[in-house]
Amino acid sequence: MANPVPPRDRTDQPWRSEGAPPSPPTKKKMPGGWGGLILTALIVYLIANIALSFFNRGDEPTISYTEFDKQVTAGNVTKIYSKGDAIQGELKSKQPKPDGEKGDYTKFRTQRPAFADDDLWAQLTKQGVTVTAKPVVEERSFLANLLISLAPMLLLILLWVFIARRMSAGMGGAGGMLGRKAPPKPVELEGGKRTTFEDVAGIDEVEGELNDVVDFLKNPAAYRAMGAKMPRGVLLAGPPGTGKTLLARAVAGEAGVPFFSASASEFIEMIVGVGASRVRELFAEARKVAPAIIFIDEIDTIGRARGAGAGMGGHDEREQTLNQILTEMDGFTGSEGVIVLAATNRADVLDPALTRPGRFDRVVHVHSPDREGREAILRIHTRQIPLAESVDLTQVARTTPGMTGAELANLANEAALLAVKRRQNTVTQTDLSEALEKVQLGAERPLVMPEEERRRTAYHESGHALLGMLQPGADPVRKVTIVPRGRALGVTLSTPDVDKYAHTEEYLRGRIIGALGGMAAEHVVFGMVTTGAESDLEQVTNIARGMVGRWGMSDRIGRLTAIPSDAQQAYGLSAAPATLDAVEHEMRRIVDECYESAVRQLRENRGRLDALAVALLENETLEEADAYRAAGIPRLAKED
Repeated sequence: MANPVPPRDRTDQPWRSEGAPPSPPTKKKMPGGWGGLILTALIVYLIANIALSFFNRGDEPTISYTEFDKQVTAGNVTKIYSKGDAIQGELKSKQPKPDGEKGDYTKFRTQRPAFADDDLWAQLTKQGVTVTAKPVVEERSFLANLLISLAPMLLLILLWVFIARRMSAGMGGAGGMLGRKAPPKPVELEGGKRTTFEDVAGIDEVEGELNDVVDFLKNPAAYRAMGAKMPRGVLLAGPPGTGKTLLARAVAGEAGVPFFSASASEFIEMIVGVGASRVRELFAEARKVAPAIIFIDEIDTIGRARGAGAGMGGHDEREQTLNQILTEMDGFTGSEGVIVLAATNRADVLDPALTRPGRFDRVVHVHSPDREGREAILRIHTRQIPLAESVDLTQVARTTPGMTGAELANLANEAALLAVKRRQNTVTQTDLSEALEKVQLGAERPLVMPEEERRRTAYHESGHALLGMLQPGADPVRKVTIVPRGRALGVTLSTPDVDKYAHTEEYLRGRIIGALGGMAAEHVVFGMVTTGAESDLEQVTNIARGMVGRWGMSDRIGRLTAIPSDAQQAYGLSAAPATLDAVEHEMRRIVDECYESAVRQLRENRGRLDALAVALLENETLEEADAYRAAGIPRLAKED
């Protein structure tokens, strides 16, 4: 199976990189430089020394030598320490501080005058004063003062280093407000195997267009020699699940170049300017390791036409990000070897400046695969799944028209889950069939219905099935069931034998008649209708609206488009009110004609309707052959 998209390393880096060479370690630059750090450290050291010298003095006052002599004579001195003429001492009883200072003191300092000719030693001996060899007032050593004064400086250095590292990592999501973020690290895939075209199937014509990109990345010199320029951007447009992201990764893997991928929504932040900053960084990193591929998924998130809804607020960040992408793509040259791939399922809403030549100048449409493509996709997604010998993937591909690659991958996975649940060693054809029913019809619901409700549901589904069998050119009925699945009380499944890409008016009217068959059957048999036709009426409305407003199948409206293809838009803006009234009138006319046809056919074939309903009540589920047999209608040969 295809390798998953590699995860992101950091939340502030919105892209993922695959196959890029390791980035050299970035040097962390101190804010202000190391000179500023040293200057600040010296200032802190001086301030600390001044503070320590102030606090080191303690509360011991310096008294006059006269006061000292007075205290010795009074016998109030217990011990002294002398170093030169400097004397420290301690009193026996407290004395008030000199010079009117508040408080008392016991320890003191004084200075003996050089001219003093007193008999100090005799006085000390007489009063029993102890002359110590250790200072009375303890002072910290020079080493202790040095270590204490260095402590704030060390804390400052640690704080500086911490800030520098935070800045280099890019604090928060504001695009590196305090410094440039480190370049992205390459993401290595498990096993080292990258996605190539061998992992992509069902879209061969798209591969052919993208092979030009691969060849350019492998042999740029040949293109330069011919004067040819490769498209700067390739837009992959198609429905969800058709493999656009897988294709982009396969192009990079096939060419063996670094692949940077990001979702467009991941560039957007609340702070205006962040998205543009991230775009600049992404393109700068891609240029460093060129040739490379940048892939932006769901580009319609930021690439919508500018000016729409301006004045409602909230568009500045998106438009700045889009402008930055346009600017970066304009700055490309042919020698850089950086190609931008983007994916969207809404190419119609993109800004014209984005899709003009010179930016995304090649649009590749990715469609749902045909029958052969579906079979190839199934083989890829079942490579790691043990299949029974009886499994026929060709038959599975034939019964899955319109399914995308993602849906087929889900089908294979659901079949594997069923096999595990049943304690089997291999996946059988039955597992695949039941998985397909679950995907197409929904999971079965253990709902017990009253007998009258079951009978009404049986006739409802029989109406759908019988009209589907009677309409010429209609899709064959594959399965009819009254087992509740998903939101429905019963389901009728009809799929074509071959893929269809264009539909006739007759076919579309047959679809409407078949969809109205449930309501018509309830009307014919019970003389009433129920809410069970809600989803049928939604389908009918969409088909009728398309026939009248988009496909020119109404003589009154003519050959014009009165309703846009986007059902989410207010289509009232695209035509005059009189035209829209005419569209509604024609829709009602077509649906009424189809309903009358459905009621008439069911009344003419009432016996077949009753037989099909009885078979459904007995068996609950009828496969294709059983359903046609119960209705007494021969199944026409399948088209190849």
